[in-house]
Amino acid sequence: MKVEISVPEVVSIFKEIQQKPGNIFEMIRVEIKESVGQYPTKLMDLERTEFLGRQWYEHAQGDVNHRNGSYSRNFTLKGIGAVKVKVPRDRKGEYETRIIPRSKQYEVELRQDLSLMFLTGVSTRSLSMMSERLIGRKVSPTEVSNANKELIEAVEKWRTRDLSGEPIKYIFLDGVNFDMRIDRSIEKVPVLAAIGVEKTGRKRVLGFPGRG
Repeated sequence: MKVEISVPEVVSIFKEIQQKPGNIFEMIRVEIKESVGQYPTKLMDLERTEFLGRQWYEHAQGDVNHRNGSYSRNFTLKGIGAVKVKVPRDRKGEYETRIIPRSKQYEVELRQDLSLMFLTGVSTRSLSMMSERLIGRKVSPTEVSNANKELIEAVEKWRTRDLSGEPIKYIFLDGVNFDMRIDRSIEKVPVLAAIGVEKTGRKRVLGFPGRG
């Protein structure tokens, strides 16, 4: 893509920067978002081509599916914020991208970050209020709660995993107090950490059941 800019435009931009130096960073952010949004758009276009089984210039006979333009939507990326992407469509409505699923508004790592902030004691309402500044998109308290629920389920699955086949030689037990959110308050909760030592000397965390 060739970018053309006139001398008067350059002069105008420099004057604006001199008056408000901070504006240059906003300009950079806008340019980055526009550029980054092109990558998933191109990937989804290639995905649709593979789905249809032919390039845009290739013709097919009979009752076959065809391209049907695209629609715009926002998707939030970690470290970048909300970017605009164009999601391709097909005439029969059979194509559905796996790159950016329709139900997903932001990438998985952001959900994990929200969950970790929640676990440090930040309330769902506070996270919702801060989210637009932190990740470039306002996240509702319900979305924060759902992200936290996924993390809790993953931790519980790990905590209850089968250890019968693990080559553990001996176990260390130690207790430590953590600040935890219980209902609407932050309380100190003692946690018992179990550290297993394998025959090779490698140490592994086996579990950390809470006590309180």
